[in-house]
Amino acid sequence: MASQSQIFAGAFADPVFSAQSVFKSLMDGFARPGQIMRLDATSVPPAPLGAAAGAVALTLCDHDTPVWLTPALAKSAVPQWIAFHTGATVTASKTEARFAFVEKGAPVPGFDQFSLGTQEYPDRSTTLVIEIDALSGGVPLTARGPGIKDDVTIAARGLPDVFLDFWSANRAIFPRGIDLVLTAGDSVLCLPRTTRIARQEV
Repeated sequence: MASQSQIFAGAFADPVFSAQSVFKSLMDGFARPGQIMRLDATSVPPAPLGAAAGAVALTLCDHDTPVWLTPALAKSAVPQWIAFHTGATVTASKTEARFAFVEKGAPVPGFDQFSLGTQEYPDRSTTLVIEIDALSGGVPLTARGPGIKDDVTIAARGLPDVFLDFWSANRAIFPRGIDLVLTAGDSVLCLPRTTRIARQEV
């Protein structure tokens, strides 16, 4: 049973200003895929949700955005924390979720299990927020696409081994597909579905 302190505490000290700041960082991140964006506003959500993922939830979720959580998150105080601070409801259906959260170390579902939007309304897809070990220091990958001059190296540490397979399948159905926010500590790295990612050539 979640305590009241777990549910009521840990949100932005200045909700309006902090949410605006985080939203700007996320928009900048999606405009410049692969760039690590440090969030100036922080949150302290209930474990096992990380600080940056909590800030994303506080900024983007509201009563019109159903949220899917992993089993560990769903069994924690996180659903009540999100509901109290954002008004968003938790759904057990991945395809109904506008946002989905995966904590560090948890198995990552296949991207095609979530809402992929439609040809007419590709924006009606799920944005997947995955916390990983670190946004640098991992296996280098090359990213190209809109918002990237030539190419950029992504070296996120803690991505699932099947990440490239998941992402290639996601890219293949463009303009449908999920968008991805990787989080670690107080920073995020955004990957819109327009981004092409491949193993770095030696």
